[in-house]
Amino acid sequence: MDHHLYQYVDEERLRADIMHTAEFGSVPVEEGNCRTVLTGTEANKQAREYFVEKLEERGLEVSVDAVGNITGRWVPDNVDPAARSVATGSHLDSVIDGGMFDGVLGVYAGLEAIRAMQDAGLSPSLPLEVVAFTEEEGGRFSDGVLGSSVAIGDASVADALATTDKAGVTLGEALEEIGFRGEERLDATAWNSWLELHVEQGTRLEEAPVSAGIVTHITGTIRCHIEILGEANHAGTTSMDSRIDALTAASELALEIESVTNEIVETHSETAVGTVGQFDVEPGSINVIPGSVHLGVDIRDVEYESMEQIVSSIRQCLDRLEDERDVETTFSRPYDIEPISMSERCIEALHSAATRAEISTIELHSGAGHDTMHIAKATDAGLIFAPSEGGYSHSAAEWTDWSDCATSTRLLTGALYDLATE
Repeated sequence: MDHHLYQYVDEERLRADIMHTAEFGSVPVEEGNCRTVLTGTEANKQAREYFVEKLEERGLEVSVDAVGNITGRWVPDNVDPAARSVATGSHLDSVIDGGMFDGVLGVYAGLEAIRAMQDAGLSPSLPLEVVAFTEEEGGRFSDGVLGSSVAIGDASVADALATTDKAGVTLGEALEEIGFRGEERLDATAWNSWLELHVEQGTRLEEAPVSAGIVTHITGTIRCHIEILGEANHAGTTSMDSRIDALTAASELALEIESVTNEIVETHSETAVGTVGQFDVEPGSINVIPGSVHLGVDIRDVEYESMEQIVSSIRQCLDRLEDERDVETTFSRPYDIEPISMSERCIEALHSAATRAEISTIELHSGAGHDTMHIAKATDAGLIFAPSEGGYSHSAAEWTDWSDCATSTRLLTGALYDLATE
């Protein structure tokens, strides 16, 4: 039966859906494929409408919730429609100048898995759902993963709809405008389980080399915002010993974050990373001593303890800079998400499907969040990676070989079928 099911995954059909979706919001580039699909835009409307059309083509019952999450539900004959469904999916929005596979592969692989089961004449014992979450990338209205945070009850519908873009347009207004502001709220806690297929956005699978990755943990993320205040003054007339230079102090902090993180990687956790990704200097004139610097810091690991260690060394460094350099500092950590493990049950279903389909895999962690980061708090969750050529992502160079798209979709299909027939 199993080999029978895998051969119904149609690489050409999957490719056609991904290629067609790549046309919406496409950005002309000399090489590669580039798309900008921000939530609530015309391109997003087209991508959503095409997805709905594809769901309806296969007789799936389509619903759109209050924040625009789209669900296609398949209840096979003789299955109790009230039973907890096995869900899969990803997102259709992109970053500005993003690639064609990020999110889209997961959405259409989910639909392809259902089409394969239907074509093979198989009837799982639970309903299946394929979902496209709203605003995963956070390109317009939020820090990201907004639709899935509403689906697990972490964010309220009202708060999500009230988030605004730079022009002051609310998410609610934008969804209304494109006809995708629906009713009620998708509830992920009602699902039996969840699997997401996503491109790796790194080179570990390519280096292995294997056809798919089974994710065991998703890293946590702490984001810190730091202000260092010195005194802006004339670069020519202020002696070196009377300066309070915010930039030299901030530079010490940036180097300290790098060295502490390297130390943790060597001694404690090789998956830890620390990044100073924002460094804004005021007033920013060549002949003025910098008076203030804002730093944005991103810390991630699969162990929360090592993340906290980096934060505490940041705070110690700030205290030392205040003493030694006479600067004033402020510190905040508005974004704090703990690492999360994938469910054993989902990992086992993936290993079992990989063995039966003779797909080579490795286990690995995910350094990026994805919607699964939220869903794992609400139900049993698993995450699959497909190889990324050269590790490129969020760019026109993002590429996953079509055969790898199909192979990872076969893995998804087998595991979904297992979870829905336990």
